[in-house]
Amino acid sequence: MIQDTTAAHLSHRIDVAQSEARLPSLAAGLVRGGRLVWSHARGTIDGRVTGHEADEHTQYRIGSITKTLVAVVVMRLRDEGALDLTDPFEQHVPGTAIGHVTVAQLLSHGAGLQAETDGPWWERTAGEYWRTLVDQLGLRHPPGRRFHYSNVGYAALGELIARHRGHPWATAVSAELLNPLEMQRTTARPVAPHAHGLAVHPFADVVLAEPEHDAGAMAPAGQLWSTVRDLARWAAFLAGDTGGLLDPDTLAEMRSPLVVDDTPGSPWTAAHGLGVQVWNIEGRRFVGHGGSMPGFLASVRVDVETGDGVVLFTNSTSGLPRSLGTDLLSELTQAEPLPPEPWHVAEGDAEVLDLVGPWYWGPAGFELRAAGDGRLHLRPVDGAGRASRFDACGPDRWVGLDGYFAGEPLHVIRRRDRSVSHLDLASFRFTRTPYDPDADVPGGVDEAGWR
Repeated sequence: MIQDTTAAHLSHRIDVAQSEARLPSLAAGLVRGGRLVWSHARGTIDGRVTGHEADEHTQYRIGSITKTLVAVVVMRLRDEGALDLTDPFEQHVPGTAIGHVTVAQLLSHGAGLQAETDGPWWERTAGEYWRTLVDQLGLRHPPGRRFHYSNVGYAALGELIARHRGHPWATAVSAELLNPLEMQRTTARPVAPHAHGLAVHPFADVVLAEPEHDAGAMAPAGQLWSTVRDLARWAAFLAGDTGGLLDPDTLAEMRSPLVVDDTPGSPWTAAHGLGVQVWNIEGRRFVGHGGSMPGFLASVRVDVETGDGVVLFTNSTSGLPRSLGTDLLSELTQAEPLPPEPWHVAEGDAEVLDLVGPWYWGPAGFELRAAGDGRLHLRPVDGAGRASRFDACGPDRWVGLDGYFAGEPLHVIRRRDRSVSHLDLASFRFTRTPYDPDADVPGGVDEAGWR
């Protein structure tokens, strides 16, 4: 848990936000080390002074956060070999007008599908069956051309899950994720105690009840309800504590930005991965998702570097302060910064030690370091340029993990006496001195030398 003074400050922040934003109730929680370390709620489930007080066990509708759970089930299917991300949708759900878009494009909102249904506002009207929705599916943009958020795309993914699992998407989410993670208060329909969805009048302190319904085929886009405590467990999942339900490499794949959310006139700060939103805020990378349904707003965000996470709920159609979640995380970091990992002696491989130190690509200086995790870290001396990490994949063979050299081979070229001559990195020659005349430099080195 966090210190009492920190908790009091954070709780006061929620109290002020609930009052100033005129929210019927506001509930929040912070996650650190995979645990809910602080939570606080202000207001009542119906907005009335005498109503039931909200707390960490109160259910709220989480809206599009539902998509993150749907996406994880799809990725589990991929890991099982049931599908490939490059598969056309037609291969798994035949008979639609969008059969040529890929699974990855649907997950990342890069398919170009229409954002909403053709019929009435689906978030406020009773849902339809897939066989009715399928006739409405259409494209607004060429697949792969741009980011275009699509609720309809996740209806399609829900149907894909049902075809493979032999039962509805919600059953798959419960059996494969919610039950193993003990998220028992996350359900498809509200279970008391739950907040009531409300709209707050913009010019008077009165509220209007918003409808609640089963969204039918559109439900995978935003049906689920959850609590601070349950969604905190999901934040820990997105931070890396998957409970063995998803391979860490698959989670990393989901959290990698694929499609940039390009808003004209604004810097690129938001993107979408495979089912999760990605934000770059003042140099800090966050992943998670927002949620919006009539009467409710919700958010889950995780700081990728620290693993700290935040969850927020309110039972109001609008008004949740946009930066509140990241502000709470920043205040936690400032008040109680995480200690760095302790330094310790690592096992040294003599041939790896031959590789560390200064290297040159032509005249440009680099340094290669051996990390305690067994990887090599290459970075420019001046800090700007092509930095990458490498994993060993055989004797004197390495493969790039990120940056410009992700997936590219690094070969260590040794002389007959086993001393290192040079490094061959994706055809670039790295030598111990700038343009070493004794190394195999493509194009050769001018015999006149430096002058």
